[in-house]
Amino acid sequence: MANSLPNFASSGCCVLLLLVSIFIQGGVQGSIGVNYGTMANDLPPPTHVAHFLLESTIINRVRLFDANPDILQAFAHTGIAVTITVPNDQIPHLTKLSFAQQWLKSNVQPYVQATNIVRILIGNEVLSTTNKLFIAGLVPAMQTLHAALVDASLDRKIKVSTPHSLGILSSSTPPSSGKFRQGYDVHVLKPLLSFLKATNSPFMVNPYPYFGFSADTLDYALFRPNSGVFDDKTKLLYTNMLDAQLDAVFSAMKLLGFVDLEIVVAETGWPSECDPVQVGVDPQSAADYNGNLIRHVTSGNGTPLMPNRTFETYIFALFNENLKPGPTCERNFGLFRPDMTPVYNIGILRHTASSSTPLNPSSGPGPVLAPASPSPPDGQKLWCLPKRGADPEALQRNIDYVCGLGLNCGPIKQGGPCFMPNTVRAHAAYAMNRYFQAMGRNGYDCEFEGTGATTAVDPSYGKCKY
Repeated sequence: MANSLPNFASSGCCVLLLLVSIFIQGGVQGSIGVNYGTMANDLPPPTHVAHFLLESTIINRVRLFDANPDILQAFAHTGIAVTITVPNDQIPHLTKLSFAQQWLKSNVQPYVQATNIVRILIGNEVLSTTNKLFIAGLVPAMQTLHAALVDASLDRKIKVSTPHSLGILSSSTPPSSGKFRQGYDVHVLKPLLSFLKATNSPFMVNPYPYFGFSADTLDYALFRPNSGVFDDKTKLLYTNMLDAQLDAVFSAMKLLGFVDLEIVVAETGWPSECDPVQVGVDPQSAADYNGNLIRHVTSGNGTPLMPNRTFETYIFALFNENLKPGPTCERNFGLFRPDMTPVYNIGILRHTASSSTPLNPSSGPGPVLAPASPSPPDGQKLWCLPKRGADPEALQRNIDYVCGLGLNCGPIKQGGPCFMPNTVRAHAAYAMNRYFQAMGRNGYDCEFEGTGATTAVDPSYGKCKY
C-alpha cells in the first residue's frame, strides 16, 4: 500500500495536536496559547518543549519575547502557531525599510516554510516605557515591517501588532468609562488602530486581574462566585474582573471609532507562589484563575459589552523562570516546572488514550483480532488513534492492511482532505480509525498489535472528518 500512498514522511511526530488544534467548548472555537519566556538557567531544550506541547497538551499557540532561532527551529513541522517579537530597542531602526527587510531575512524567512510563524509583535508595552523615541517610532515601525512582509509575499500569512498594558487607559472604572490616555489616544493609538484595521490584525492587550485585586475582590478576580460589580451607565453586571478590563479597552476603542477589531489577550496569568505578605497567591488560586480563564474565553459567552465572542488568549507563562528579577511571584507564574511537570492541574494536559487489552493476544502480523467484547456504552463515541511512541514501520503496516481490505483510504491520498500533515502517524490515525468504525467500534478492533488506543476526543480537523 505504501506505493499507492506516495510521499509518506517517516517522522514520528504526534499528530494529535494537529487533529484537535483548537480547544472547543460548547461548539465554539477558541485558541489557548502560552507565553514562552526563557529567563531561567534550568529550562529544557526547545526541542523537548515543542515535543511536549505538541504531544501532551492542548496548547496550540506560543508567544516568544524574541525571535530565538533555536526555538523557531524546534517548532518546525509542529503546526503550532508562533508569535515572535522585535525588542523595544530595535523600534527606531525598524522604521527604515532596508533594516526591516534585513530583519525579515535574518529572523523570519529562513524558518517560515517549516515553522508556523503567524504574527510579529513590535515591542512589548511600548507606551508604558515613556521612551519618546520608542513611542514615536512604534506605528512607523509597524507600517515599515508590514511593507517588508508585502515585498516578501508574507503579509497574508504573518500579521503585525504590538501588545499594550492597561496603563494606556486613563479611566477604566466602570468599564463603560474606559478611555485612552490623552495625547496617546489621537497621536499614537488612533493611527495604530487604523493600521490594524487596514491589515486585518488584532489589538493586543495584557490584562492582569492579579495586579488589580484586593482582599475584598479576590473572588471577583478569580472568576469565583461573587456578587459582581454593576455599571450604572450600561446597567450591566460584571461577575469577573477580566471582563471589566476587556470592556474598558473596548469602550476606549469605541470612542475612537473602532468597534470591529479583534482583541487578543496577549498576556494574563496568576502566580502560584509569592512573598508571605501577598494574599491570594497559592497553587489553588492560580489554578482557579487560569482554569476559569480558559473556560471563559473559549465559551463563546464573551463579555457584557462584547457578547458571543471568544478571545485568543496567551497565558503567562509556560514555565517558572528562576532568573526573573523582582519579588518571588515574578518567578512563579509558570504552568509548568522546568522538568515539565505541572505546577497545578487546569486541564491543559492531553489525556492519553487508554488501550484496550485483547483477550487472546497474537504475535502474528496484522492487527490483533480478539473474540467479541462489549460495544461501548450507548451515546459514547470513540475513535481509534496510534499510541504515543508507536513505531512508524508498524503504523505503515496498519495503513497497508486497512487500505488493502478495500476500505476507503482516498482522504489520505495526495489531494485528499486528510493528506496533510503528510506523516505516517497522521495517515495511520485515519486508516486505523476507519477500520475501527467499520468493524463496529469494539475494543479489540483498535489493538493493531498493541499500536492502537481508543479516545473519546474527536480527532477531526478542518475538512478531514473522522
